Amino acid sequence: MDNRSEVRDFLTTRRARVTPAQVELPGGPGRRVPGLRRAEVAMLAGVSVEYYSRLERGDLGGASEAVLEAIGGALLLDEAERSHLADLARAANESPVRARSRSRARPAGVSRALQLALDSVASGPAFVRNGRMDVLGENALFRALYSDLYALSDRPVNLARFVFLHRELAEAFYPSWSIAADINVAILRTEAGRDPHDRALHDLVGELSTRSDEFRTRWGAHEVRHHASGSKSFRHPVVGDLDLVYAAMEPMGEPGLNFLIYSAEPGTPTEERLLLLASWGAGPVDPQSREPAGPTDGHRTRDDARREDSSR
Repeated sequence: MDNRSEVRDFLTTRRARVTPAQVELPGGPGRRVPGLRRAEVAMLAGVSVEYYSRLERGDLGGASEAVLEAIGGALLLDEAERSHLADLARAANESPVRARSRSRARPAGVSRALQLALDSVASGPAFVRNGRMDVLGENALFRALYSDLYALSDRPVNLARFVFLHRELAEAFYPSWSIAADINVAILRTEAGRDPHDRALHDLVGELSTRSDEFRTRWGAHEVRHHASGSKSFRHPVVGDLDLVYAAMEPMGEPGLNFLIYSAEPGTPTEERLLLLASWGAGPVDPQSREPAGPTDGHRTRDDARREDSSR
């Protein structure tokens, strides 16, 4: 990833998003650009117009933490966006040799201790992923939940490829596909700021941009996100709809990895369906012979989508 263009596009899109009214500045007719002017951002941040213009051209080298905080405040950046700006500044100040060395020190899987921790989670799906959305380790319930993903030949197992390159399957699995797509792209964009010299990430973004218009459009928006906790809905072909909450954490000593656990609210239908999913997942999985949960009249089945995917 080119740091200067990443900085330029990120700051430009953030500036265009902020209206004068949001920062208590007069608006009025005759404004030729959406959002704030460069001079307005500079004034709000307490820096010269020339200096801010240099930053927006992509030159973050030497920018102090105080300046970055001031720019973040002027552009109304949230926590994830401020962290992303700090990552871009760090990358601008880091020598290429050191950056490439740090990028190479990436785990290819999970440690035995992490896998044992995953296996000990019996009440909900759990997995470990990296910033490229590769699934590096999982428990049995996660494999059962994502049975369509594991039935594909794609390796390594990658959630972003599933969302964008197997869209029919993904839309059947995620009732809110668009939200899932937004989250995946935002996580990849965050990782690109954190480790811009990751060749595997660069290749993945290139592949998805080439093969998916939806990905390419979202990638250009420069949205970033911290994926710490929340809720997510799934539609499993055997047990039906699942409304799960999740929590994510970064294991100590494992930089760049996220350990995520999905749980069901006690006493809900989802809790009962997770028990059914665990029972189903314990048996042999034959994805070609499954019947989808619920009526399918007038709708494409997962097997229809899978056959189309394999024929492409």
